Amino acid sequence: MNKKILAVDDSSTVRQMVSFTLVSAGYEVIEARDGQDALSKLASPMPLGMVLTDLNMPNLDGIGLIRHLRAHAAFKYVPIVVLTTESDVEKKQAARTAGATAWIVKPFRPEQLLAVIQKVLG
Repeated sequence: MNKKILAVDDSSTVRQMVSFTLVSAGYEVIEARDGQDALSKLASPMPLGMVLTDLNMPNLDGIGLIRHLRAHAAFKYVPIVVLTTESDVEKKQAARTAGATAWIVKPFRPEQLLAVIQKVLG
């Protein structure tokens, strides 16, 4: 199992919390501030275990990022978990249609995040 996770969120506080939680659990975390930043960090494809992304971000939102990743052979089957304050059914469906694997609504507890990651990564 690949323990490298890309955490994408425009909130540095959320990125720090996610990073701290995951690193403490033995994962390696790469942080990106928005979808565009995430794509630039993935310019040279690397093996990733998972992507965690917010939906509402400047430059390139989460749905746009998911579409870009799903169109790239190296990331086509990488699990993508959406971390967002959005609970709108239409947004959730749009994320699923784009290729999201799972959904966590903020605020979330660290245990919740780890449970979803362990479930998705198997």
